[in-house]
Amino acid sequence: MDRNKYEIIRLRMERTAEALRRNNFYAVCADNGEEALEILETLLDEEATVAVGGSMTLFEIGAIDFLRSGKYTFFDRYEPGLSKEQIGEVHRKAFSCDAYLCSTNAITEDGKLYNVDGSGNRVAAMVYGPKSVIVIAGYNKIVRNLDEAEQRVRELAAPANCVRLDCGTPCTVTGKCLDCKSDRRICADTVIMGRQMTPERVKVILVGEELGY
Repeated sequence: MDRNKYEIIRLRMERTAEALRRNNFYAVCADNGEEALEILETLLDEEATVAVGGSMTLFEIGAIDFLRSGKYTFFDRYEPGLSKEQIGEVHRKAFSCDAYLCSTNAITEDGKLYNVDGSGNRVAAMVYGPKSVIVIAGYNKIVRNLDEAEQRVRELAAPANCVRLDCGTPCTVTGKCLDCKSDRRICADTVIMGRQMTPERVKVILVGEELGY
């Protein structure tokens, strides 16, 4: 990336991180995925119990392979061969784990996390349960406000994920949310996380790369 362009992106990341801190999130910036993993390692105790939410970002930076290293007790929802019932059990284990890793659909410049879920397991764990929640997000997830956050989900994140998951929902054809009634829609539960009651329980690593949807 052009150095001058990245400097502007970095400034926006820093402003957003500061806004998150004012809302009692822990927030840091990383230049790239490799640095994000180094920060992640400092936030996890060895042998910690760890679970993850559905996230392309975690795959893109190598976080899933990192968690499979054997240093942690990893409740791996992506383990090959798991049945639907077994995946559901992994989701329930997440609520009592030491750390829960995920990304986010959008982060507002005034320090809020905006997320839309299908089954709700990710947003539920983010809000309550795990001792620590670690959110890793590329700079492309930063938006000005909640209106832009909703637009980002409806016109990019949700349609792209529906294509990835082969949901067959109308948005995979139109490229934008039509508020469909499909049983396979992934837009069911919307959660906005603002100022946190437990300071620094939710940790956000902003990465200077375009990651996820």
